[in-house]
Amino acid sequence: MALQTIFSPSENCWRTERADDFSILIDANDYFTSIRAAMMAAKRTIFFVGWDFDASITLGHPRVDDGAPRRVGDFLLWLARRTPGLEIRILLWSPAPLASWARPSNLPYLLRWKWNRQISVRLDDKHPLGSSHHQKMLVIDDTVAYCGGIDVTLDRWDTREHLDENPDRRRPNGKPYGPWHDISSRFTGPAARALAELCRHRWTRAGGKAVPLVTHVPPAPERAPNFSFGPVDLAIARTSPAYREESAVTEIEKLYLDMIHSARRLVYAESQYFASRAIAQAIARRLAEPDGPEFVLINPTTSDNWLGQIAMDTARARLAESLRRHDTYGRFRIYHPVTAKGQPIYVHAKLMIADDQYLRVGSSNINNRSMRFDQECDVALEAGGSAELSRKIERFRNDLLAEHLSATPDTVDQAIRESGSLIAAIERMRAQNAKAGSATLGPYETPEISDLEKWLADHEILDPEGSDAVFEPIEKRGLFRGRLKRPLRRKA
Repeated sequence: MALQTIFSPSENCWRTERADDFSILIDANDYFTSIRAAMMAAKRTIFFVGWDFDASITLGHPRVDDGAPRRVGDFLLWLARRTPGLEIRILLWSPAPLASWARPSNLPYLLRWKWNRQISVRLDDKHPLGSSHHQKMLVIDDTVAYCGGIDVTLDRWDTREHLDENPDRRRPNGKPYGPWHDISSRFTGPAARALAELCRHRWTRAGGKAVPLVTHVPPAPERAPNFSFGPVDLAIARTSPAYREESAVTEIEKLYLDMIHSARRLVYAESQYFASRAIAQAIARRLAEPDGPEFVLINPTTSDNWLGQIAMDTARARLAESLRRHDTYGRFRIYHPVTAKGQPIYVHAKLMIADDQYLRVGSSNINNRSMRFDQECDVALEAGGSAELSRKIERFRNDLLAEHLSATPDTVDQAIRESGSLIAAIERMRAQNAKAGSATLGPYETPEISDLEKWLADHEILDPEGSDAVFEPIEKRGLFRGRLKRPLRRKA
C-alpha cells in the first residue's frame, strides 16, 4: 500500500519525474570512471555544471588506459575531435577572489576551448554579493544525468578503501593529499531530461544561448560500481537566493525539515558542515520527544580551509553543545571517519536518509548558505510503501556505515538489529575496531573556541541565511535567535 508522499512541488521540490534507473556512486574513483565512460558515449551534447574545476586532473583512475587522454582538459578536446556533432558546454562559478578558472592549470585550456567551436564556457556571476554557484551537475545527451557533491577538481579522487598511503592519490604535480569521501548520483529517463532543462536554465541565465533539447538518444550502460535503486520517482530540489527580479527558492531547506519531521526511528546524514540554525532547531524539537528518532551525523574532523574552520567549525561547536543540552534521551551523535592509523578522512558527501523511507543526495551542505544563499541542487526518493525499495535504502545506509567502520553491510545490519539502536551499534563496533586497530568512526569533541570565533559564528558573519541577511543589522542576526536555546515539547 502506497504511503502519502512528502514531496510537494513548489514547496520542497521543483518537480518530480520518473528515473528509469537511479544509482549512487560512492567516492570519486567510481564517479570519475562513470562519467568518463558516459561522456565517451556522448553523441549530441554535454552540460558540465560545477563549483570548482581543474583541467589538469585525471578523469578516472590515475592509471586509466582506454585510448583517450587522461587529463580532463585534453579529454574534452579529444571528445570534440572524435565526434564532430558533439557540443560541450561548461558552466563554472565566477568568484572574483577565488577564481578556480584562473589557475595556471586551467588558463591554457580556456584559451584552447575558446577557439573550439564545439566547446563553450560560461562563468556564472549572476548571484548576490558573497553567494556562489555551488551545483554539481552533468547531463549527457539529455538522457543520462549526474547530481551530487563531487567536483571535477583537485584532491577529490579516492577509493572506498581510503588507505592511509595511496601512491595514486596525488595532485598532477605529484603532491600527495589525504583520504576523501564523497557521493554523487546517476539517473536516466524523464528525470535526466528534467535536469537537462535545469542546466539549460542555468546556462541561459549566465548569458549562454538557448539550446533545444535533443531527440532521444539511448543511454549508455553504466561502467562503474554503483548502488542501484532501479526505477524510482525522483524529486529535484533547489536553493536559489533572491537576486534582482528573481524570488528566493528554498526547496532544499524545506525538504530537509520535512524529512526530519517525518522520521520515526532514525536520521542518518553525511555533510561537510553542520552549521544550519533551522536544521538544528528541527533536530532539537525531535530530541525533546521521549520516543523521537536517533540522529547520526558524519562530518569531517575539521574543515579543509581556514574560512570554513573559522565559520563552519565554530558554528558546529556552538550548535552541537546546544543540542547536547536538549538531548535528554541520548539520541544525537556526530562522528568523524578516520583511517587505521587515525588519519582523518575528509567528508565532502551531502546525504540524508530518514528511516528506510527517504533518501536525498546532492550539492547542499547542512549550513545556512546551502539552505538560502548559494545555488544548489539535490535529488531525493521515497520508498512510498515499497518493501523492496525500503530494503534497498536500508542496505545502502548500512553499506556506507560498513565503509566507515571497517565492516561488511551484513555485520552492520546484525549489530543494529541486536542492539536496537544505530548509536549503540556504532559504539559497539567502534570498541571492536579500537582493539583491532582498524579504520573507524571517532566521536566529535567540542574544541576550544575564541571569543572572536564565537562572535563570528553567533552572528553568521560568514554563513548568512540569504541575500537579505548579508545586509541585516548585526543586532538582528544570530545563530541562536529563534527557539533553539530551550528544549521544546511537541503537543500531544
